[in-house]
Amino acid sequence: MFAAERRQLILEMVRANGAVSLRELARVVQTSEVTVRRDVRALEAEGLLDRRHGGAVLPGGFTRESGFPQKSHLATAEKTAIADLAAGLVEEGEAIVVGAGTTTQELARRLARVPGLTVVTNSLLVAQALAHANRVEVVMTGGTLRGSNYALVGSGAEQSLQGLRVSKAFLSGSGLTAERGLSTSNMLSASVDRALVQAAAEVVVLADHSKLGTDTMFQTVPTDVITRLVTDESPAHDDRAATELQALADQGVQIAVAGASGGGAANGGPSGASGAESVARQQRRDVPLPGPRRQVPGAAAGLRSAAALSEQNGGTERARVADMRRR
Repeated sequence: MFAAERRQLILEMVRANGAVSLRELARVVQTSEVTVRRDVRALEAEGLLDRRHGGAVLPGGFTRESGFPQKSHLATAEKTAIADLAAGLVEEGEAIVVGAGTTTQELARRLARVPGLTVVTNSLLVAQALAHANRVEVVMTGGTLRGSNYALVGSGAEQSLQGLRVSKAFLSGSGLTAERGLSTSNMLSASVDRALVQAAAEVVVLADHSKLGTDTMFQTVPTDVITRLVTDESPAHDDRAATELQALADQGVQIAVAGASGGGAANGGPSGASGAESVARQQRRDVPLPGPRRQVPGAAAGLRSAAALSEQNGGTERARVADMRRR
């Protein structure tokens, strides 16, 4: 494929989806991410799109929301890995809320095996994923159906969440920054997501690396309200994504990173171990290895002196006992 053809295809993908990761662009045009990044930079110079952390978006600073058909084919491996890891945060018998989105739909598929679970959701896709889970109770909000993402929104949805209290809320969105937190492109969706957050003791955001650093119109969850971010592993050369993650961590957000090949148990959720144990296993690589033990000045000499003193005392005692026997 010639460069002009490749760039035209990239531009069409961004126009159709609003935001596309470099990884996904490279897969579609069948070239390296280095080449795609060069193409995106050239298209940005022409004012045809804007670069973002690990991807490209429509020009103008704020991305528009893509419909479900477009979203469902984007970053599928990343969403699977994120869902596998996030499922390990859910324990048997919990009550949780799950927002709308293709990533939360993947999570719901993995929650079908968690016994005694109660899931409150405004998403038809999440409810559908759990419809045949006989050990999971699904509670749907009221509201008006928003067809582009199969979610219930509006005052009916928000009122049905009043007085609700659950342990965790799992949400996704269109963008995530350390400055503004989670955001989305639709006002009605943002309003319902805020109501979901108010019902939960902890807030878990599910966002692949292409959303890091992307800012959209309506703030959903401020950074100081986010308990944990579950994301995928960004490309090694994406310094900006790493910087954004560090900024989120500096503000107290716990970061859980899943490998793009998936780190959770196969076929949905943890198997043979508790969810907490599953998450702990997957995060071991993120735990800093202990450095060499710090030697306290003079400690070695002190130990040698103690050993010498002990030997000296032992020798004196043996000599005294031998002398008594001779007597």
